[in-house]
Amino acid sequence: MISTRQILSKSKRLSNVLQKQQVVRGISTSCIFSNNSNNSNSNSNINSNNKSITRLSNSINIKSNFEKVIFRNYSSAIKFNLADVGEGIAECEVLVWYVKEGDQIKEFDKLCEVQSDKATVEITSRYDGIVTKICHKIGDMAKVGEPLVEITPESSIAEIKLNAGPASQVTVTPPSVSVSSSSSVSSSVSSSVASSLDHEYDITKKNGQKYKVMATPAVRNLGKLKSVDLKQIQGTGKDGRILKEDILNSLNAEAKSKTQSIPIAKEVITTTTTTTTTTTSAAAKETRVPITGIRKIMVRSMNAACSVPHFGFTEEYIMDSLSDLRNKVKPLAAEKGIKLSYLPFIIKAASLSLLRYPVLNSSISQDQTEIIYKNYHNIGIAMDSPQGLLVPNIKNVESKSIFEIAKELNRLQELSGKGLLTPNDMSGGTFTLSNIGTIGGLHSSPVLLLPEVCIGAIGKIQSLPRFNKHHAVITQSIMNISWSGDHRVIDGATMARFSNALKDYLENPSTMIMDTR
Repeated sequence: MISTRQILSKSKRLSNVLQKQQVVRGISTSCIFSNNSNNSNSNSNINSNNKSITRLSNSINIKSNFEKVIFRNYSSAIKFNLADVGEGIAECEVLVWYVKEGDQIKEFDKLCEVQSDKATVEITSRYDGIVTKICHKIGDMAKVGEPLVEITPESSIAEIKLNAGPASQVTVTPPSVSVSSSSSVSSSVSSSVASSLDHEYDITKKNGQKYKVMATPAVRNLGKLKSVDLKQIQGTGKDGRILKEDILNSLNAEAKSKTQSIPIAKEVITTTTTTTTTTTSAAAKETRVPITGIRKIMVRSMNAACSVPHFGFTEEYIMDSLSDLRNKVKPLAAEKGIKLSYLPFIIKAASLSLLRYPVLNSSISQDQTEIIYKNYHNIGIAMDSPQGLLVPNIKNVESKSIFEIAKELNRLQELSGKGLLTPNDMSGGTFTLSNIGTIGGLHSSPVLLLPEVCIGAIGKIQSLPRFNKHHAVITQSIMNISWSGDHRVIDGATMARFSNALKDYLENPSTMIMDTR
Protein backbone atom coordinates (compact mmCIF):
# COMPACT_ATOMS: atom_id res chain seq x y z
CA MET A 1 0.00 0.00 0.00
CA ILE A 2 1.36 3.44 -0.99
CA SER A 3 1.70 5.85 1.93
CA THR A 4 0.17 9.34 2.06
CA ARG A 5 3.65 10.93 1.76
CA GLN A 6 4.33 8.98 -1.43
CA ILE A 7 0.93 10.02 -2.85
CA LEU A 8 1.67 13.70 -2.18
CA SER A 9 5.15 13.39 -3.66
CA LYS A 10 3.77 11.82 -6.82
CA SER A 11 1.07 14.48 -6.99
CA LYS A 12 3.74 17.26 -6.91
CA ARG A 13 5.69 15.58 -9.71
CA LEU A 14 2.46 15.18 -11.66
CA SER A 15 1.73 18.89 -11.26
CA ASN A 16 5.23 19.84 -12.49
CA VAL A 17 4.85 17.61 -15.55
CA LEU A 18 1.49 19.13 -16.38
CA GLN A 19 2.90 22.63 -16.04
CA LYS A 20 5.74 21.72 -18.37
CA GLN A 21 3.23 20.33 -20.83
CA GLN A 22 1.35 23.63 -20.81
CA VAL A 23 4.64 25.45 -21.37
CA VAL A 24 5.45 23.21 -24.34
CA ARG A 25 2.11 24.00 -25.95
CA GLY A 26 2.56 27.72 -25.32
CA ILE A 27 6.12 27.73 -26.64
CA SER A 28 5.05 25.87 -29.78
CA THR A 29 2.27 28.33 -30.51
CA SER A 30 4.36 31.41 -29.75
CA CYS A 31 7.34 30.19 -31.75
CA ILE A 32 5.21 29.64 -34.82
CA PHE A 33 3.62 33.05 -34.43
CA SER A 34 7.04 34.70 -33.95
CA ASN A 35 8.46 32.88 -36.97
CA ASN A 36 5.72 34.21 -39.18
CA SER A 37 6.09 37.80 -37.97
CA ASN A 38 9.86 38.24 -37.84
CA ASN A 39 11.63 35.36 -39.53
CA SER A 40 15.02 37.06 -39.97
CA ASN A 41 15.57 38.15 -36.33
CA SER A 42 14.33 35.09 -34.39
CA ASN A 43 15.90 32.03 -36.07
CA SER A 44 18.29 31.47 -33.19
CA ASN A 45 15.49 31.75 -30.62
CA ILE A 46 13.35 29.29 -32.57
CA ASN A 47 16.17 26.76 -32.81
CA SER A 48 16.79 27.07 -29.08
CA ASN A 49 13.13 26.75 -28.27
CA ASN A 50 12.72 23.77 -30.58
CA LYS A 51 15.49 21.92 -28.72
CA SER A 52 13.73 22.67 -25.42
CA ILE A 53 10.45 21.47 -26.88
CA THR A 54 12.04 18.20 -28.02
CA ARG A 55 13.59 17.53 -24.62
CA LEU A 56 10.36 18.30 -22.76
CA SER A 57 8.17 16.36 -25.21
CA ASN A 58 10.32 13.24 -24.83
CA SER A 59 9.90 13.36 -21.06
CA ILE A 60 6.11 13.78 -21.17
CA ASN A 61 3.88 10.76 -21.72
CA ILE A 62 0.70 11.69 -19.91
CA LYS A 63 -2.91 12.57 -20.71
CA SER A 64 -3.86 16.24 -20.80
CA ASN A 65 -6.93 15.73 -18.65
CA PHE A 66 -5.69 16.68 -15.17
CA GLU A 67 -8.91 15.67 -13.40
CA LYS A 68 -8.84 12.23 -15.00
CA VAL A 69 -5.30 11.67 -13.76
CA ILE A 70 -6.46 12.59 -10.27
CA PHE A 71 -9.26 10.00 -10.59
CA ARG A 72 -6.68 7.28 -11.28
CA ASN A 73 -5.23 7.63 -7.80
CA TYR A 74 -6.26 4.07 -6.94
CA SER A 75 -4.28 3.98 -3.71
CA SER A 76 -6.79 6.40 -2.10
CA ALA A 77 -9.97 4.98 -3.71
CA ILE A 78 -12.34 3.01 -1.48
CA LYS A 79 -14.06 -0.07 -2.88
CA PHE A 80 -17.76 0.29 -2.04
CA ASN A 81 -19.06 -3.27 -1.76
CA LEU A 82 -22.67 -4.33 -2.24
CA ALA A 83 -23.94 -4.93 1.29
CA ASP A 84 -26.25 -7.73 2.34
CA VAL A 85 -29.69 -6.48 1.24
CA GLY A 86 -31.77 -9.28 2.70
CA GLU A 87 -31.97 -12.74 4.14
CA GLY A 88 -30.47 -15.37 1.84
CA ILE A 89 -29.77 -12.95 -1.05
CA ALA A 90 -26.48 -13.63 -2.85
CA GLU A 91 -26.75 -11.32 -5.88
CA CYS A 92 -28.77 -8.41 -7.26
CA GLU A 93 -29.47 -7.08 -10.73
CA VAL A 94 -28.42 -3.46 -11.36
CA LEU A 95 -31.51 -1.60 -12.63
CA VAL A 96 -30.35 2.02 -12.81
CA TRP A 97 -27.34 4.17 -11.97
CA TYR A 98 -27.91 7.62 -10.48
CA VAL A 99 -24.22 8.57 -10.82
CA LYS A 100 -21.46 8.29 -13.41
CA GLU A 101 -17.68 8.16 -13.20
CA GLY A 102 -16.33 11.54 -12.12
CA ASP A 103 -19.45 12.66 -10.27
CA GLN A 104 -19.00 14.47 -6.95
CA ILE A 105 -21.21 12.82 -4.32
CA LYS A 106 -22.12 13.34 -0.68
CA GLU A 107 -22.91 10.86 2.05
CA PHE A 108 -26.41 9.35 1.66
CA ASP A 109 -26.63 10.36 -2.03
CA LYS A 110 -28.29 7.69 -4.17
CA LEU A 111 -25.80 5.60 -6.15
CA CYS A 112 -27.97 3.04 -7.89
CA GLU A 113 -31.07 0.90 -7.73
CA VAL A 114 -30.77 -2.87 -7.58
CA GLN A 115 -33.34 -5.63 -7.65
CA SER A 116 -32.78 -8.67 -5.50
CA ASP A 117 -34.72 -11.89 -5.60
CA LYS A 118 -37.20 -10.36 -3.16
CA ALA A 119 -37.32 -6.58 -3.51
CA THR A 120 -36.02 -3.45 -5.23
CA VAL A 121 -33.49 -1.52 -3.14
CA GLU A 122 -31.84 1.90 -3.53
CA ILE A 123 -28.14 1.90 -2.61
CA THR A 124 -26.79 5.11 -1.04
CA SER A 125 -23.23 6.31 -0.50
CA ARG A 126 -21.50 6.15 2.86
CA TYR A 127 -18.79 8.65 1.82
CA ASP A 128 -18.25 12.17 0.49
CA GLY A 129 -16.01 12.13 -2.59
CA ILE A 130 -15.78 11.35 -6.29
CA VAL A 131 -16.95 8.23 -8.10
CA THR A 132 -13.78 6.92 -9.75
CA LYS A 133 -15.08 3.64 -11.14
CA ILE A 134 -18.42 1.95 -11.77
CA CYS A 135 -17.95 -1.80 -11.61
CA HIS A 136 -21.22 -2.96 -13.22
CA LYS A 137 -23.37 -1.98 -16.19
CA ILE A 138 -27.14 -1.86 -16.26
CA GLY A 139 -28.50 -5.41 -16.25
CA ASP A 140 -25.38 -6.94 -14.67
CA MET A 141 -25.73 -9.23 -11.66
CA ALA A 142 -23.75 -7.75 -8.75
CA LYS A 143 -22.74 -10.19 -6.04
CA VAL A 144 -23.16 -9.33 -2.36
CA GLY A 145 -19.79 -8.50 -0.78
CA GLU A 146 -18.09 -7.57 -4.08
CA PRO A 147 -17.29 -4.01 -5.31
CA LEU A 148 -20.18 -2.01 -6.69
CA VAL A 149 -18.29 1.27 -7.24
CA GLU A 150 -14.98 2.82 -6.26
CA ILE A 151 -15.06 6.18 -4.47
CA THR A 152 -12.15 8.52 -3.78
CA PRO A 153 -12.89 10.25 -0.45
CA GLU A 154 -13.14 14.04 -0.44
CA SER A 155 -10.15 14.39 1.93
CA SER A 156 -7.81 12.53 -0.46
CA ILE A 157 -8.88 14.65 -3.45
CA ALA A 158 -8.44 17.88 -1.47
CA GLU A 159 -4.86 16.95 -0.53
CA ILE A 160 -3.92 16.09 -4.11
CA LYS A 161 -5.40 19.27 -5.60
CA LEU A 162 -3.88 21.46 -2.87
CA ASN A 163 -0.38 20.23 -3.63
CA ALA A 164 -0.78 20.12 -7.40
CA GLY A 165 -2.49 23.46 -7.99
CA PRO A 166 -4.61 24.25 -11.06
CA ALA A 167 -2.64 23.62 -14.27
CA SER A 168 -4.65 26.12 -16.29
CA GLN A 169 -3.21 29.13 -14.39
CA VAL A 170 0.47 28.53 -15.36
CA THR A 171 2.26 31.50 -16.96
CA VAL A 172 5.88 31.16 -18.25
CA THR A 173 8.06 33.71 -20.02
CA PRO A 174 10.98 32.13 -21.91
CA PRO A 175 13.64 34.36 -23.54
CA SER A 176 11.96 36.95 -25.79
CA VAL A 177 8.72 34.90 -25.82
CA SER A 178 5.66 35.51 -23.59
CA VAL A 179 3.40 32.49 -23.17
CA SER A 180 0.21 31.93 -21.13
CA SER A 181 -2.29 29.09 -21.13
CA SER A 182 -4.87 29.82 -23.73
CA SER A 183 -8.58 29.62 -23.16
CA SER A 184 -8.81 27.30 -26.16
CA VAL A 185 -6.59 24.71 -24.42
CA SER A 186 -8.68 24.97 -21.26
CA SER A 187 -11.84 24.66 -23.32
CA SER A 188 -10.42 21.61 -25.10
CA VAL A 189 -9.58 19.95 -21.80
CA SER A 190 -13.06 20.64 -20.43
CA SER A 191 -14.63 19.23 -23.56
CA SER A 192 -12.41 16.15 -23.30
CA VAL A 193 -13.47 15.61 -19.70
CA ALA A 194 -17.14 15.93 -20.59
CA SER A 195 -16.73 13.53 -23.48
CA SER A 196 -14.91 10.92 -21.42
CA LEU A 197 -17.48 11.03 -18.63
CA ASP A 198 -20.60 10.63 -20.75
CA HIS A 199 -23.35 8.71 -18.96
CA GLU A 200 -24.45 5.65 -20.94
CA TYR A 201 -27.15 4.28 -18.67
CA ASP A 202 -30.95 4.31 -18.82
CA ILE A 203 -31.78 7.70 -17.30
CA THR A 204 -33.30 9.24 -20.38
CA LYS A 205 -34.56 12.66 -21.37
CA LYS A 206 -38.11 12.91 -22.64
CA ASN A 207 -39.77 16.26 -23.36
CA GLY A 208 -36.84 17.93 -21.63
CA GLN A 209 -37.31 15.94 -18.42
CA LYS A 210 -35.32 13.00 -17.06
CA TYR A 211 -37.04 9.72 -16.33
CA LYS A 212 -36.01 6.12 -15.85
CA VAL A 213 -37.34 3.06 -17.61
CA MET A 214 -39.39 0.98 -15.15
CA ALA A 215 -39.41 -2.76 -15.92
CA THR A 216 -38.72 -6.05 -14.19
CA PRO A 217 -35.56 -8.05 -15.03
CA ALA A 218 -37.61 -10.56 -17.02
CA VAL A 219 -39.11 -7.78 -19.14
CA ARG A 220 -35.68 -6.17 -19.66
CA ASN A 221 -34.22 -9.48 -20.82
CA LEU A 222 -37.15 -10.03 -23.17
CA GLY A 223 -36.48 -6.59 -24.61
CA LYS A 224 -32.82 -7.52 -25.17
CA LEU A 225 -33.75 -10.81 -26.87
CA LYS A 226 -36.24 -9.10 -29.18
CA SER A 227 -33.96 -6.08 -29.78
CA VAL A 228 -36.62 -3.72 -28.46
CA ASP A 229 -35.63 -0.29 -27.12
CA LEU A 230 -37.59 -0.02 -23.87
CA LYS A 231 -37.29 3.77 -24.00
CA GLN A 232 -39.63 3.72 -26.99
CA ILE A 233 -42.29 1.60 -25.25
CA GLN A 234 -45.21 3.20 -23.45
CA GLY A 235 -45.68 1.24 -20.21
CA THR A 236 -49.21 0.33 -19.12
CA GLY A 237 -48.27 -0.96 -15.65
CA LYS A 238 -48.28 0.84 -12.34
CA ASP A 239 -46.48 4.23 -12.53
CA GLY A 240 -45.72 3.63 -16.22
CA ARG A 241 -43.94 0.31 -15.60
CA ILE A 242 -43.34 -1.65 -18.81
CA LEU A 243 -44.97 -5.08 -18.80
CA LYS A 244 -44.25 -8.15 -20.91
CA GLU A 245 -47.54 -7.54 -22.77
CA ASP A 246 -46.36 -4.04 -23.77
CA ILE A 247 -43.32 -5.51 -25.56
CA LEU A 248 -45.35 -8.29 -27.24
CA ASN A 249 -48.02 -5.79 -28.35
CA SER A 250 -45.30 -3.56 -29.80
CA LEU A 251 -43.77 -6.49 -31.71
CA ASN A 252 -47.18 -7.61 -33.01
CA ALA A 253 -48.02 -4.06 -34.12
CA GLU A 254 -44.68 -3.79 -35.93
CA ALA A 255 -45.14 -7.16 -37.64
CA LYS A 256 -48.68 -6.27 -38.67
CA SER A 257 -47.51 -2.94 -40.05
CA LYS A 258 -44.84 -4.63 -42.16
CA THR A 259 -47.29 -7.24 -43.46
CA GLN A 260 -49.87 -4.60 -44.45
CA SER A 261 -47.23 -2.55 -46.26
CA ILE A 262 -46.53 -5.41 -48.75
CA PRO A 263 -48.54 -4.99 -51.99
CA ILE A 264 -50.76 -7.95 -52.88
CA ALA A 265 -51.53 -7.06 -56.48
CA LYS A 266 -50.19 -10.20 -58.08
CA GLU A 267 -50.63 -13.86 -57.28
CA VAL A 268 -46.86 -14.42 -57.00
CA ILE A 269 -46.50 -11.68 -54.39
CA THR A 270 -49.47 -13.07 -52.46
CA THR A 271 -47.85 -16.51 -52.31
CA THR A 272 -44.55 -15.04 -51.15
CA THR A 273 -46.31 -13.04 -48.43
CA THR A 274 -48.13 -16.14 -47.16
CA THR A 275 -44.90 -18.14 -47.00
CA THR A 276 -43.13 -15.38 -45.07
CA THR A 277 -46.00 -15.12 -42.56
CA THR A 278 -45.94 -18.88 -41.97
CA THR A 279 -42.20 -18.82 -41.31
CA THR A 280 -42.54 -15.94 -38.86
CA SER A 281 -45.41 -17.71 -37.12
CA ALA A 282 -43.40 -20.92 -36.81
CA ALA A 283 -40.41 -19.05 -35.42
CA ALA A 284 -42.62 -17.33 -32.82
CA LYS A 285 -43.79 -20.64 -31.32
CA GLU A 286 -40.74 -20.73 -29.07
CA THR A 287 -39.41 -17.84 -27.02
CA ARG A 288 -36.61 -18.26 -24.48
CA VAL A 289 -36.37 -15.80 -21.63
CA PRO A 290 -33.58 -15.91 -19.02
CA ILE A 291 -34.73 -16.66 -15.47
CA THR A 292 -33.88 -13.68 -13.27
CA GLY A 293 -35.18 -11.69 -10.33
CA ILE A 294 -38.30 -12.96 -8.53
CA ARG A 295 -38.70 -15.99 -10.76
CA LYS A 296 -35.11 -17.01 -10.08
CA ILE A 297 -35.71 -17.13 -6.33
CA MET A 298 -38.94 -19.05 -6.95
CA VAL A 299 -37.01 -21.71 -8.85
CA ARG A 300 -34.44 -21.96 -6.08
CA SER A 301 -36.95 -22.01 -3.20
CA MET A 302 -39.29 -24.49 -4.91
CA ASN A 303 -36.40 -26.86 -5.64
CA ALA A 304 -35.42 -26.67 -1.97
CA ALA A 305 -39.04 -27.19 -0.83
CA CYS A 306 -39.33 -30.34 -2.95
CA SER A 307 -36.73 -32.00 -0.71
CA VAL A 308 -39.05 -31.59 2.30
CA PRO A 309 -41.85 -34.16 2.91
CA HIS A 310 -45.18 -32.30 2.64
CA PHE A 311 -48.58 -33.43 3.83
CA GLY A 312 -51.94 -31.76 3.22
CA PHE A 313 -55.06 -31.06 5.26
CA THR A 314 -58.27 -29.26 4.22
CA GLU A 315 -61.11 -27.91 6.31
CA GLU A 316 -64.16 -25.76 5.64
CA TYR A 317 -65.07 -22.82 7.86
CA ILE A 318 -68.52 -21.24 8.27
CA MET A 319 -68.10 -17.48 7.86
CA ASP A 320 -71.62 -16.13 8.61
CA SER A 321 -70.85 -14.81 12.12
CA LEU A 322 -67.55 -13.28 11.02
CA SER A 323 -69.32 -11.65 8.05
CA ASP A 324 -71.84 -10.03 10.42
CA LEU A 325 -69.07 -8.75 12.71
CA ARG A 326 -67.10 -7.35 9.78
CA ASN A 327 -70.14 -5.50 8.45
CA LYS A 328 -70.65 -3.90 11.89
CA VAL A 329 -67.08 -2.67 12.37
CA LYS A 330 -66.38 -1.80 8.72
CA PRO A 331 -67.67 1.80 9.09
CA LEU A 332 -65.38 2.30 12.12
CA ALA A 333 -62.42 1.12 10.07
CA ALA A 334 -63.39 3.47 7.22
CA GLU A 335 -63.34 6.42 9.64
CA LYS A 336 -59.71 5.53 10.44
CA GLY A 337 -58.89 5.28 6.73
CA ILE A 338 -58.54 1.48 6.90
CA LYS A 339 -59.86 -0.95 4.31
CA LEU A 340 -61.18 -3.92 6.31
CA SER A 341 -61.40 -7.30 4.56
CA TYR A 342 -61.78 -10.78 6.03
CA LEU A 343 -58.02 -11.32 5.96
CA PRO A 344 -57.08 -9.33 9.13
CA PHE A 345 -59.56 -11.44 11.13
CA ILE A 346 -58.10 -14.66 9.70
CA ILE A 347 -54.54 -13.50 10.42
CA LYS A 348 -55.40 -12.66 14.04
CA ALA A 349 -57.25 -15.94 14.50
CA ALA A 350 -54.26 -17.84 13.10
CA SER A 351 -51.93 -16.05 15.53
CA LEU A 352 -54.15 -16.96 18.51
CA SER A 353 -54.19 -20.58 17.33
CA LEU A 354 -50.40 -20.59 17.01
CA LEU A 355 -50.15 -19.65 20.68
CA ARG A 356 -51.84 -22.95 21.45
CA TYR A 357 -49.86 -24.98 18.89
CA PRO A 358 -46.48 -23.21 18.60
CA VAL A 359 -44.82 -26.02 16.65
CA LEU A 360 -46.54 -24.67 13.52
CA ASN A 361 -44.62 -21.42 14.06
CA SER A 362 -41.21 -23.09 14.23
CA SER A 363 -38.39 -24.12 11.92
CA ILE A 364 -35.84 -26.93 11.86
CA SER A 365 -32.14 -26.29 12.36
CA GLN A 366 -29.65 -26.54 9.49
CA ASP A 367 -28.29 -29.87 10.70
CA GLN A 368 -31.85 -31.09 11.42
CA THR A 369 -31.08 -31.82 15.08
CA GLU A 370 -33.22 -29.08 16.69
CA ILE A 371 -36.66 -27.52 16.36
CA ILE A 372 -36.49 -23.72 16.71
CA TYR A 373 -39.67 -22.30 18.24
CA LYS A 374 -40.37 -18.64 17.33
CA ASN A 375 -41.98 -16.58 20.10
CA TYR A 376 -43.04 -13.94 17.59
CA HIS A 377 -45.61 -14.29 14.82
CA ASN A 378 -44.42 -12.69 11.55
CA ILE A 379 -47.25 -13.88 9.32
CA GLY A 380 -46.54 -13.67 5.61
CA ILE A 381 -49.21 -12.89 3.03
CA ALA A 382 -48.61 -14.07 -0.56
CA MET A 383 -49.35 -11.20 -2.98
CA ASP A 384 -49.61 -11.08 -6.74
CA SER A 385 -47.57 -8.06 -7.89
CA PRO A 386 -46.24 -6.65 -11.20
CA GLN A 387 -42.86 -8.19 -10.26
CA GLY A 388 -44.36 -11.62 -9.62
CA LEU A 389 -45.33 -13.50 -6.46
CA LEU A 390 -44.12 -11.70 -3.32
CA VAL A 391 -44.58 -12.72 0.33
CA PRO A 392 -44.17 -9.74 2.68
CA ASN A 393 -45.03 -10.34 6.30
CA ILE A 394 -46.78 -8.51 9.11
CA LYS A 395 -44.42 -8.34 12.08
CA ASN A 396 -45.45 -9.30 15.65
CA VAL A 397 -49.08 -10.12 14.89
CA GLU A 398 -49.46 -11.63 18.39
CA SER A 399 -49.26 -8.12 19.89
CA LYS A 400 -51.38 -6.26 17.30
CA SER A 401 -55.11 -5.51 17.20
CA ILE A 402 -57.24 -6.39 14.19
CA PHE A 403 -57.30 -2.72 13.12
CA GLU A 404 -53.50 -2.53 13.39
CA ILE A 405 -53.16 -5.71 11.32
CA ALA A 406 -55.55 -4.29 8.69
CA LYS A 407 -53.59 -1.02 8.52
CA GLU A 408 -50.28 -2.81 8.04
CA LEU A 409 -51.85 -5.11 5.44
CA ASN A 410 -53.10 -2.05 3.50
CA ARG A 411 -49.57 -0.60 3.57
CA LEU A 412 -47.96 -3.79 2.26
CA GLN A 413 -50.55 -4.18 -0.48
CA GLU A 414 -49.99 -0.60 -1.65
CA LEU A 415 -46.19 -0.98 -1.70
CA SER A 416 -46.47 -4.33 -3.46
CA GLY A 417 -48.54 -2.80 -6.25
CA LYS A 418 -45.87 -0.11 -6.76
CA GLY A 419 -42.92 -2.52 -6.47
CA LEU A 420 -41.58 -0.67 -3.42
CA LEU A 421 -41.46 -3.42 -0.80
CA THR A 422 -38.27 -3.32 1.26
CA PRO A 423 -36.07 -6.26 2.34
CA ASN A 424 -37.36 -5.73 5.89
CA ASP A 425 -40.94 -6.21 4.65
CA MET A 426 -39.91 -9.46 2.95
CA SER A 427 -37.67 -11.09 5.55
CA GLY A 428 -38.19 -12.82 8.87
CA GLY A 429 -41.47 -14.62 8.13
CA THR A 430 -42.52 -17.49 10.44
CA PHE A 431 -45.90 -18.60 9.00
CA THR A 432 -47.62 -17.92 5.68
CA LEU A 433 -51.15 -17.53 4.30
CA SER A 434 -51.96 -17.37 0.59
CA ASN A 435 -55.30 -15.79 -0.27
CA ILE A 436 -56.03 -17.47 -3.60
CA GLY A 437 -59.75 -16.85 -3.11
CA THR A 438 -59.42 -13.25 -4.27
CA ILE A 439 -58.57 -14.58 -7.74
CA GLY A 440 -60.64 -17.77 -7.66
CA GLY A 441 -60.43 -21.36 -6.50
CA LEU A 442 -61.59 -23.50 -3.60
CA HIS A 443 -58.71 -25.85 -2.85
CA SER A 444 -54.98 -25.79 -3.41
CA SER A 445 -51.79 -27.65 -2.52
CA PRO A 446 -49.53 -24.84 -1.29
CA VAL A 447 -45.77 -25.39 -1.23
CA LEU A 448 -43.82 -24.56 1.92
CA LEU A 449 -41.78 -21.38 2.05
CA LEU A 450 -38.67 -22.67 3.81
CA PRO A 451 -37.56 -22.52 6.57
CA GLU A 452 -41.22 -22.24 7.64
CA VAL A 453 -43.04 -25.48 8.43
CA CYS A 454 -46.67 -24.53 7.65
CA ILE A 455 -48.59 -22.66 4.99
CA GLY A 456 -52.32 -22.22 4.32
CA ALA A 457 -54.16 -21.41 1.07
CA ILE A 458 -57.46 -19.58 1.61
CA GLY A 459 -60.21 -20.36 -0.91
CA LYS A 460 -63.08 -18.11 -1.96
CA ILE A 461 -66.24 -17.78 0.16
CA GLN A 462 -69.34 -19.44 -1.31
CA SER A 463 -72.98 -19.62 -0.30
CA LEU A 464 -73.74 -23.35 -0.08
CA PRO A 465 -76.61 -25.51 1.25
CA ARG A 466 -75.94 -27.17 4.63
CA PHE A 467 -77.96 -28.97 7.30
CA ASN A 468 -78.58 -27.21 10.61
CA LYS A 469 -78.93 -29.01 13.97
CA HIS A 470 -82.60 -29.66 13.21
CA HIS A 471 -81.62 -31.34 9.91
CA ALA A 472 -83.20 -28.55 7.89
CA VAL A 473 -81.40 -27.31 4.77
CA ILE A 474 -80.06 -23.77 5.17
CA THR A 475 -77.68 -21.49 3.25
CA GLN A 476 -74.27 -20.83 4.79
CA SER A 477 -71.15 -18.90 3.74
CA ILE A 478 -68.40 -21.50 3.44
CA MET A 479 -64.67 -20.93 3.08
CA ASN A 480 -62.04 -23.65 2.62
CA ILE A 481 -58.43 -23.47 3.77
CA SER A 482 -55.91 -25.98 2.40
CA TRP A 483 -52.94 -26.57 4.71
CA SER A 484 -49.49 -27.95 3.93
CA GLY A 485 -47.10 -28.95 6.68
CA ASP A 486 -43.52 -30.15 7.06
CA HIS A 487 -44.01 -33.78 8.10
CA ARG A 488 -40.59 -33.85 9.73
CA VAL A 489 -41.90 -31.46 12.39
CA ILE A 490 -45.73 -31.55 12.29
CA ASP A 491 -47.96 -34.62 12.44
CA GLY A 492 -51.50 -34.86 11.11
CA ALA A 493 -53.15 -34.79 14.55
CA THR A 494 -51.45 -31.51 15.51
CA MET A 495 -52.48 -29.93 12.20
CA ALA A 496 -56.10 -31.02 12.74
CA ARG A 497 -56.16 -29.60 16.29
CA PHE A 498 -54.71 -26.30 15.07
CA SER A 499 -57.36 -26.16 12.34
CA ASN A 500 -60.12 -26.82 14.90
CA ALA A 501 -58.84 -23.98 17.10
CA LEU A 502 -58.84 -21.63 14.08
CA LYS A 503 -62.34 -22.83 13.16
CA ASP A 504 -63.62 -21.93 16.65
CA TYR A 505 -62.22 -18.40 16.40
CA LEU A 506 -63.60 -17.77 12.90
CA GLU A 507 -67.05 -19.23 13.56
CA ASN A 508 -67.31 -17.54 16.97
CA PRO A 509 -65.32 -14.32 16.43
CA SER A 510 -66.32 -12.84 19.79
CA THR A 511 -64.00 -15.40 21.46
CA MET A 512 -61.04 -13.66 19.79
CA ILE A 513 -61.69 -10.67 22.05
CA MET A 514 -61.41 -12.87 25.13
CA ASP A 515 -58.07 -14.38 24.10
CA THR A 516 -56.45 -11.26 22.63
CA ARG A 517 -53.56 -10.04 24.79
